[in-house]
Amino acid sequence: MKNATASELAQAKSMIGELNGKIDGLFAEIEKLKGENTQLNNANAQLNEEKTQLTTEKQGLEQNLNTTKVEKKQLEDKVDVASTLHASNIGITAIRVKGPGNEKETNTAKRADLIRISFVIDENRITPSGTKDIYVVVTGADGTIISEGTTFNTRDEGTKAYTSKVSVNYEQNKIIPVSFDWKQTERYKEGNYKIEIYNNGFKIGQGIKTLKKGGLFS
Repeated sequence: MKNATASELAQAKSMIGELNGKIDGLFAEIEKLKGENTQLNNANAQLNEEKTQLTTEKQGLEQNLNTTKVEKKQLEDKVDVASTLHASNIGITAIRVKGPGNEKETNTAKRADLIRISFVIDENRITPSGTKDIYVVVTGADGTIISEGTTFNTRDEGTKAYTSKVSVNYEQNKIIPVSFDWKQTERYKEGNYKIEIYNNGFKIGQGIKTLKKGGLFS
């Protein structure tokens, strides 16, 4: 304004001063925000670094956990195998029963009334005390397993038919004698009878009993 009065010029100067003050305030606010933004960026970078570190540590812990699980499973498998019982001193005897309390050992098939199987469960420091199932597999003279259709699971042979299951009251780290009689409905035939003994899915002993045909007066 060419003809501005002194009052108008004073008012304009006041407005300019006020505007400059606001501009200075905005610049100060911008600088402040820039500083806060830098701090946030630094904090975010630190958080990302910590996140990366935690992720790495997590992966390491997961790997260690998986390794521990594998080692635990391997140890459990070793203990499982080591806890398998072992049979020794296996005896297989054919018995002729003449009457109550009157028994006589025989090797003749036609005179055999039953087969007595005996063995010793050796001491084991790992196997806990308790009832243990012993599976006995009898293979007849014709080469077939004598069974009523009952089966059990073995570690190396898959599902297998068995002849008898014997429950043994086992005591840890003690020798346990076992004896039982096996009698079939049919007459025994001459030939080899193979006896296999299993525990915990493993074969723990075996033996063979040979029954002869016998002579006319045997």
